[in-house]
Amino acid sequence: MEFRKAGWKTRLKRYALAADSWLDASLWGAGRGAGEIYERIRSQADRLTVTGFKRIAAEFASEGLNIGIVGALILLMLALPAFRIGNEEALKNQVLAVTFLDRYGQPIGHRGARHDDSLKLEEMPDHLLKAVLATEDRRFYDHFGIDLIGTFRALLVNTRASGVVQGGSSLTQQLAKNLFLNNERSLDRKIKEAFLALWLETRLSKNEILKLYLDRAYMGGGTFGAAAAAEYYFGKSVKDVSLAEAAMLAGLFKAPTKYAPHVNLPAARARANDVLNAMVDAGFMTAGQVDSAKRNPATPVDRKRDSSPDYYLDWAFDAVKELVAEGKLGPDRVLLVKTPHDSAIQARADEAIETVLRQHGPAYRVKQAATVVMDPDGAVRAIVGGRDYGASQFNRATASQRQPGSSFKAYVYAAALSSGLYKPSTIVTDRPVCIGNWCPNNYGRSYAGSIPLTVALAKSINTIPVQMSIAIGRATGETHEARAAAIGRKKIVETAHAMGLTTPLTDTVSLPIGAAEVTVIDQAAGYAVFANGGKRAKPYAAIEIANSQGEVIYRHDRDEPPPKQVLSAQVAQDMNFMLSKVPTEGTGRRAALDGVVTAGKTGTTNGYKDAWYVGYSGNLVAAVWFGNDNSAETANMTGGSLPAMTFKEIMQFAHQGLELKPIPGVPTTDPKALVVAKAGAAAPDAGQQPGPGAGHMPRQSFEALSAVGSLFKTIERSRVAGRPVQVGIREVSGADTRLR
Repeated sequence: MEFRKAGWKTRLKRYALAADSWLDASLWGAGRGAGEIYERIRSQADRLTVTGFKRIAAEFASEGLNIGIVGALILLMLALPAFRIGNEEALKNQVLAVTFLDRYGQPIGHRGARHDDSLKLEEMPDHLLKAVLATEDRRFYDHFGIDLIGTFRALLVNTRASGVVQGGSSLTQQLAKNLFLNNERSLDRKIKEAFLALWLETRLSKNEILKLYLDRAYMGGGTFGAAAAAEYYFGKSVKDVSLAEAAMLAGLFKAPTKYAPHVNLPAARARANDVLNAMVDAGFMTAGQVDSAKRNPATPVDRKRDSSPDYYLDWAFDAVKELVAEGKLGPDRVLLVKTPHDSAIQARADEAIETVLRQHGPAYRVKQAATVVMDPDGAVRAIVGGRDYGASQFNRATASQRQPGSSFKAYVYAAALSSGLYKPSTIVTDRPVCIGNWCPNNYGRSYAGSIPLTVALAKSINTIPVQMSIAIGRATGETHEARAAAIGRKKIVETAHAMGLTTPLTDTVSLPIGAAEVTVIDQAAGYAVFANGGKRAKPYAAIEIANSQGEVIYRHDRDEPPPKQVLSAQVAQDMNFMLSKVPTEGTGRRAALDGVVTAGKTGTTNGYKDAWYVGYSGNLVAAVWFGNDNSAETANMTGGSLPAMTFKEIMQFAHQGLELKPIPGVPTTDPKALVVAKAGAAAPDAGQQPGPGAGHMPRQSFEALSAVGSLFKTIERSRVAGRPVQVGIREVSGADTRLR
């Protein structure tokens, strides 16, 4: 037994020694082989070794290769966003050619690139092409999409001038921006623009790029492309424009609003003169050839009285592009769109806003306004996005976000009624209320005591919506006041979004009295829910759309889902009943229509920066905003003044000849008699402040007397009730304590 055990151990030792020997031999052999390989490599490398100037060049080349590889990786990373934007399908989507018709089938305008196979680039006047190239990109046919020489020259000029005097973007880069990007001034946009320019150069010829640029660029006056601009400014085909006219057209590419001849003819002619000089400097023409054009500048046709609904068309074109992106319109890009647009209402809205701003704007220190008129189902009839489209294409009706003030209270009341905690007859108490150190005040710095909910809304009392937010939260079981208010505000935000507000509503303690930001078109859509009995009314611009073959490829009533019921019919009726008191007994008496039952709400923000009136009948809904682009304070302008007046001007005209429809839940009585009977019952926001030239008492004096009157009423109510009389107003910190 011991012998066997010893034999086993002996064999194990032998195996271990054999393995160790094999491992040592393998490692030694591998090391020797690696050494031989190293020697061969070193021997070969020695042959490549250079000294002196050759070594310096080799070092630079090596480092350059390393840096180049790293740079290429960085460029690839930067190019990825542009690669995602730039693709063939995106390029097709950007060359939409859309003709718009109004609700009666009459043409109202065009948007997008104009496709005209009968007008080739070669058929355009040679002097027009030279004028464009001389001012926009003289080296267009020599560079690869990015003009390095031109960019370097522009940098030098701008550095010497200590400002942006000369642009460095090539024509291809400008096209890339027009097709795929926006006008944002950022490094990210410039990087994308450069890569997209390279992408365009690889897929299109130079002539195709130039033609697309001439078709796509905005040329002022609501026109896109040289062909449309020639028709608009000179009433002729682009093939027939003279040298002077071509120079004026070419001058529009730099700043179409600034140099549009129907806006500023002297500036347009001065710019055209610069274009003619540029053509001489570029060697495209001689001084003698352009002399006649300088002495006889172009004279455009008179377009000052044109009333093209440009703000409406811009919004409608964006809506059509959304339908294209959703795949609802097929591959065709030449479209005919019938819209709900009403040219008569549009003209009256434009006229009303301009007239009110011209007559009362200086006294109230207000310079801008916007409005949207729509049917209760969301069909948009008119949009005014600002005072003058020629001066500014920014659409204040669809893009500008402003505080709604008390006009937001409609959503608060709707949420409160939906919770089942309130009814129009519910008695609420206007009293001091605070959330933390924030305590909202009423317009008159006084409190009304116990009043029906309907009166609270008509008088636009600030404390009630805040109390409502707390009550909604407490209904969930939360007892802490601040946390309950936060829960209530969340429910209010959900209700407002469900009703049509699309902007983010920042949750602050002052949200219930209108501290969030909304758009005019969203306000119209939100109030349309009341007018139609509780259904969501998404604004739409297309009744039907036909392709280039005349085939109807889209119908709104057929291809869109039915509207969603977002408020119960009972809540909608109760809200209508309460809001109908605003133009008859409350803050919006200047908005009351003669012979037409309406409902609505005023809104005035802290510091009088924004003023609103949003109202409706059973037929139409309209939202009106007045303010300043820079958010400057106005001279105590309220929603019951200019916005309410403008609402009446537009809607009184819009209802002429209509078969009046009732507002759900509102008796069909003549509000005019109620307005007369209730004269003097409204709060200051009712527009009782006389406009300039109205009455014989200054507006400031009237407001002071109204405040004193409210104070005496409060004292008298407190005395009768046996309560302590509070005549002081507590100053508190926090934002928006007087949103109205």
